[in-house]
Amino acid sequence: MFEPVIAPSGTLLGLLQRGRGDGTLHALTAPRAEALAALNQCVLSDPRHDWQVENRSLYYARLHLDLNGDLDAIEGHLFDAEDVLDADENRTGLALAVLGHLASYGRRDALGLLRRYAATGSNWAWALDELALRDDDAGLRALAAPVLARFPADAEGEAELAAAVRDAFEPRPWRLWADDPRPSVGTRVRAARERGSFDRWQRQMRPSGPAWSVRAVFDWAQQGADRGASYHVAAARCLAAVAGPEDRPEILGAARAGTEGARCTALRYLADSNDPDVLDLIETAVCTGSAAVVEAAVEAFERLRSVAAVDRARGWAHRPDELGAAAGRMLACRGGAQDSELVLGALREAVRGEGPDAPTLWTLVDGAGRLGIACAAPVLRHVYRETASSHLRGRAARALAATDPSFPTGFAVECLWDCEETTREVAARYAETGDARVVDQLRRLAADPAEEAEVQTAVRSRIGPDRPTV
Repeated sequence: MFEPVIAPSGTLLGLLQRGRGDGTLHALTAPRAEALAALNQCVLSDPRHDWQVENRSLYYARLHLDLNGDLDAIEGHLFDAEDVLDADENRTGLALAVLGHLASYGRRDALGLLRRYAATGSNWAWALDELALRDDDAGLRALAAPVLARFPADAEGEAELAAAVRDAFEPRPWRLWADDPRPSVGTRVRAARERGSFDRWQRQMRPSGPAWSVRAVFDWAQQGADRGASYHVAAARCLAAVAGPEDRPEILGAARAGTEGARCTALRYLADSNDPDVLDLIETAVCTGSAAVVEAAVEAFERLRSVAAVDRARGWAHRPDELGAAAGRMLACRGGAQDSELVLGALREAVRGEGPDAPTLWTLVDGAGRLGIACAAPVLRHVYRETASSHLRGRAARALAATDPSFPTGFAVECLWDCEETTREVAARYAETGDARVVDQLRRLAADPAEEAEVQTAVRSRIGPDRPTV
């Protein structure tokens, strides 16, 4: 899957791709055709960098309702010939999720599209999961025959059916179909469920991993490294189960000069056991190790919780390498007020050097908020505006709530329309209610059955009987 192309943050398309609240507000004042075109582009070409953790579907569905849009573009996308050629669920997943929310808001045309796609589309399992949450029993039972027809009645087909039943995210349709009196439906599904349960039991009982000795664990980790796989995290857990005090010299030696797999494993194990020599070994590994060893050493360092690790981070924070960056993140997580300048410097350097989507910013932004670094507000506002990650933007919003006095009348207002529920929750607690839009949106969120409980709890704290101003 190609990385999405994100439009500039000052454009309507860029705002909608990022899931910003300002995207909705601008779309509602823009020409309707222009707003619908930008919205459809987002729905049909998923703009998220990580679709598994970033939310967009409810955000787009709500805007679709507000614009009273039709479903022609989504229908054309789902039933295009490309659906046969490209079965990647990322191509249609966002569109199906948007249809699911529209169906929950009472759009019968959305429900009908989901039913049609579940019967004939390549990403039928996703559509079926959406229907499992929204359709009635009769609608789901009508899909039994077309869905089961996808699986031939031979050994290979039955195995595929068992896997589909076992791995289904929403089990409701399969439970309904298991009670179907038709042998071609109920009997097949019950057999598939039994086979899936047996397969799961077999996997749990099947032994895996190395033999139980320190040397065998290191060898297993190296076998993974030789194949380009990273086993060192699992290997470190195995090491914790088998290593005794007498094995410490061997483990220290592996951390200092072992093979790549053994070295990564030993560093992780020593960090998790808070060994007194681990900090020196981490510094040596960063200076002398391969890229994989350096990465493992940095990860091991950031897992440390000791006072000694924080003290060492203060000395390493000025280093121009991965360990210096990790030291900044360590201080952001566990440093004190005296470390504010170091955290602020790391935050500024990360934005200058890697841009507003740098992975290191997640921890540094949190740290700026935790430490209440008021001088960080301009950088945090830049990250908020420019990042393509809705999760990072939400973290920036929480940090701004702690550092920027203008947040309640500024970004907090648009955050009420944000795509992430955690960001809407922050906004519900901080947005200044002198703005009429804030009051109206708080009431809408309170009445929306699709809204998350945490958001509605925050809203109720602002509009309850003891809050007459709203």
